[in-house]
Amino acid sequence: MEEISLREIFFILRKHVKLIVLLLVLSVAISSVVTFFILDKEYSAFTTLMVGKPKDYINENKIEYNELLLNQKLVSTYGELIKTRIVSEKVISNLGLDLSYDTFRSKVNVSLVKDTEIIGITVTDTDPVLAAEIANETASVFMDTVQEIMKVENVQVIDRAEPSYTPVSPRPILNLAIAGILGLMLGVFLAFLIEMLDNTIKTPEDVEKYLGLPVIGSIPNVED
Repeated sequence: MEEISLREIFFILRKHVKLIVLLLVLSVAISSVVTFFILDKEYSAFTTLMVGKPKDYINENKIEYNELLLNQKLVSTYGELIKTRIVSEKVISNLGLDLSYDTFRSKVNVSLVKDTEIIGITVTDTDPVLAAEIANETASVFMDTVQEIMKVENVQVIDRAEPSYTPVSPRPILNLAIAGILGLMLGVFLAFLIEMLDNTIKTPEDVEKYLGLPVIGSIPNVED
């Protein structure tokens, strides 16, 4: 495989610097248009639940350690229960949402805090108020479902969801940075590709390199 020196790399990049800059600017411009004028802003709202009641944690005589362990094990089960169709469709019906089950699930994210009894429900939507309503209703329906299925009432809301008017998506700085890097990489790639496909002889060194002939003399290019 033919090696290329750092000096050759530098001259290739300098030769095609206009192409590289053009693709860089074009990528950032396209990303700006998509980010600010095409993509819808999305907002997140979250509610936090805890498995267990205060009475489960503190007793007059001792801490109910076994109860804590049981609650921690239930967290994973409850986390999956939140994602079930029975909970999702009940929330959709209660709020009168025009959403399919799959679309609803894509909006709702359930997170479990490791080794704790905490469950987080985060909802993302283009309407910050609706996102909060979905999060709170999901928590409410979930607690009712637990009571119906498990025959226990051991889930409580720690934090109710509140509308947040700071969008979480799109992220302009990140999008522009990624677009700039991709544009730069594409420009550099095309610069080297053009050089690889260009088999013309341009310098005396090329004559010796590709034809194996010594250079006796050269005619300089004199501009008027």
